[in-house]
Order: sequence, then C-alpha cells, then structure tokens
Amino acid sequence: MKAREIMTGNPRTVTPSTSVRDAARLMKDEDIGVVPVVEADSGAGRLVGILTDRDIAIRCVAAGKDASKCEVRDLMSASPKTARADDSVDSVMELMGSEQVRRIPVVDERGILLGIISQADIVRQANDKQAESTVEKISAPGGKHSGK
Repeated sequence: MKAREIMTGNPRTVTPSTSVRDAARLMKDEDIGVVPVVEADSGAGRLVGILTDRDIAIRCVAAGKDASKCEVRDLMSASPKTARADDSVDSVMELMGSEQVRRIPVVDERGILLGIISQADIVRQANDKQAESTVEKISAPGGKHSGK
C-alpha cells in the first residue's frame, strides 16, 4: 500500500506570516491538531514547516507571548520530515516511529504539499501488529521532539 492511498489530501494550510491566533482558530474550526505551513509566495504550496497545537501551547502560551502578536514563523518546526506519495505505508510508519511524530506531510519532488498522514490513518490501514509497534515508538518517552 502506498502513502497516497491513506493520506488526507489537500489539507488546510497557513503561511509563516499567519498570526498564531488565526492558526489556532483554524485548528479549532477544523478540529485538527496540526497545520502545514507553506510558502506565501509560491502559489503552489511548497511546504516550509509544520505547526502543532503543542507548539502554540508550549512556545507561545506557556512562554507568556501574545498570540495575536506572534506569527507562525516564530513557533513552527521548520523543514519537517516528509514522505512521498509513492512511499510505502511501511516506510511511513518507520519514519513516524523513528521521528516520534504523529503526522507526516506528503510532498512531491518539488516539496509541494499533497497531503498528510496521521497516526489515526496508520491505525485504520495497517495490520494490528504494525500499527501497535508504530504507536509504541511514537509514544515512547524522551523522544527528540519531547522538549527535554
């Protein structure tokens, strides 16, 4: 099975200059915990980062910053790990486990955002043992994205 078969296509996006408050509203309205960040001037959606609800909570709110004055560029994780549409689901699961991330953007050869694969997509599509192993790796304490 290929990444394109399980990804959510055309995800909602923001640009680096989007206010954090607007990004948070988008997350609330769409009931999502992550939003891909694309270049404002590319017109084609080249991925430049990713913003999570945790980024907002930790890097903005907990740091005492004003969300209406922060821009996405101040909080996003730049150059996130990505998958390609033709990658196998197994390789996507391996990447999610090794990076300990719950979502992987899917891009084309130019870095244009095509979709996103979530942990839930993996659980719905993979066999029980594969999904269980991936979720365990993602959720292991002390990963490089844990903020420690």
